[in-house]
Amino acid sequence: MKRHVVLTLMTFFMLCSTASAQKLVLMLDWFPNVDHLPVYVAQKSGYFAAQGLEVEIIVPSETSDALKLAAAGKVDLAVSYQPQTIMAADAGLKVKAVAPLVVKPLTTLMFLDESIKNPADLSGKKIGYTVPGLMDMLLKGFADINGITDYTPVNVGFTILPALASKQVAAVMGPFKTYETVTMQQQGVTARFFELEKYGIPEYEELIFAAGDATLETKKAAVHGFVIAVHKALADIKKDPDKALSLYFEALPDVDKEIETKAFALTAEYFAAPGQVSNPEKWQTFIDFALKYGLIKNTIRPQDLIYSQNND
Repeated sequence: MKRHVVLTLMTFFMLCSTASAQKLVLMLDWFPNVDHLPVYVAQKSGYFAAQGLEVEIIVPSETSDALKLAAAGKVDLAVSYQPQTIMAADAGLKVKAVAPLVVKPLTTLMFLDESIKNPADLSGKKIGYTVPGLMDMLLKGFADINGITDYTPVNVGFTILPALASKQVAAVMGPFKTYETVTMQQQGVTARFFELEKYGIPEYEELIFAAGDATLETKKAAVHGFVIAVHKALADIKKDPDKALSLYFEALPDVDKEIETKAFALTAEYFAAPGQVSNPEKWQTFIDFALKYGLIKNTIRPQDLIYSQNND
């Protein structure tokens, strides 16, 4: 009888906790994959719930959706990119980075043709890109630095391998060296690529969590709790990566476990450290680069783009 009463009370308090939870909607930058593993670990480990949060994770319809919808207040948080956040701010969108997720570049200019030996070999060809407003601009800077002339940019969105395999484009700006290389290898395709940071693009934070100014005004405590939960997950990943991967598979049972396991092995070292914040110097370096090559038109201050509760 006592046990029944205790269980009833526990159920009651759980329902009350759920009812009072602050809801946050997080839109990913891409379909779910191991780049987002810390989010799913935080969710499955109960770290969001411990912060009084109910986090809904949604997938974009288009590759450029997440940051635009966060800026408009249509979603609370977005997984985005440091360069995209800078370019979006230059265009007038009110967004800020709230925490880094992947702290070094993973993006490549990827191709299949083994006759391509250096970037200039892509001159006169069609070159795809994945995220409008970001990868097309990175392509412009990369091309200017590396002597790619008379190329035609083509938005291929999510369809990287089909666009390359069908020779719709000769290369694609945007695939990650830690993920698309693995997916292509499984399909018997050898991916070749130029790493951006080795060809003149300054190092940047590949993936960040971003929020619009309105969300940071009205849901400040919830966003802070979200960051705390993700930092706990990042600590767990470093402590026990195998357990973290198993939690990810529990959250997403339909993913290809072979691909995700191999991709995680390549990606784990690039995740932010627990408690790590965005580096203003790294942001300033990229802002200077973006101004020099015409990727942005206005001078932007890193402190205006990196959110800190200490600045409230």
